Amino acid sequence: MAHYKGAASEAGRAMQLMKKREIAQQEIELRKKKIEDDLKIHNIENKFATHYNAVEQQLKTSTIGLVTLNEMKAKQENIVKERERKLAQKEREKEQEKERALAAKQAEKNKQKKQIQALSFSLDEEEAEISSDDDSTEKSEKLESMQCNEPVIKKIKKNPDVDTSFLPDREREEEENKLREELRQEWARKQNALKEEEIEITFSYWDGSGHRRSVIMKKGNSIYQLLQRCLEVLRREFSELKTVMADQLMYVKEDLILPHHYTFYDFIVTKARGKSGPLFTFDVHDDIRVMHDASVETEESHAGKVLLRNLDAK
Repeated sequence: MAHYKGAASEAGRAMQLMKKREIAQQEIELRKKKIEDDLKIHNIENKFATHYNAVEQQLKTSTIGLVTLNEMKAKQENIVKERERKLAQKEREKEQEKERALAAKQAEKNKQKKQIQALSFSLDEEEAEISSDDDSTEKSEKLESMQCNEPVIKKIKKNPDVDTSFLPDREREEEENKLREELRQEWARKQNALKEEEIEITFSYWDGSGHRRSVIMKKGNSIYQLLQRCLEVLRREFSELKTVMADQLMYVKEDLILPHHYTFYDFIVTKARGKSGPLFTFDVHDDIRVMHDASVETEESHAGKVLLRNLDAK
């Protein structure tokens, strides 16, 4: 839709008026700034003039008779220093007065805050002891006494008739944490005692045929420690093992190669099972798969095989 914008001369006139207004506004700002600067200078001059007049008046009053120029200068310096000291002391007194006023104001705010907190909980504690007829009178008396006397901060109590278990409670949390720590320590003691229990490990050294032996180990010992103990037993009979280290051996249990870092405790507490039987029992039975279904899980276990890594477990 088209709009009527007026003649071109009217537009030019409007632009000129806008420019004149901007120039006038700038001149007003400059004058305002100049006046403010002049006022600052006059204030400074007035301060110095007042200070000078006071010193001059005191010098005239304290000077009696003829004095030398040096005495006059010394006296003038003393008067100026005394005047500056008094002015500085006056400024300090003003600052101290302001600080005292602020401290008093803050103390009053803290006092009112304590009164409000004490009032909100004290009224709840006294509510069960007073009758409904004297309720308003008792509250007004408590309010007046709190305004006159220093309030006593009481411990915040919860309503026993309401379920507050979802609210934070420091004492309850401390008791729970203490109980958790006691249970954790008890569990750790039991587990350490379990790791110290001894078990008999029956193994079969495989070099193409089986050589069954047994050693006594602790449940907390690792597979690597078992292999070290097996080497101590087998080196007396098998010369090829005299230069072999435990890292060169592996332990096969229920058709699984067990990593060296696992412990017997790990298999016992987790009730781990292999392909052909449990890994948490180490007693020896005959191969019951000949007589029973191999797909059915049983507690019967087989002797673990100890062999060199370059041999295949058969």
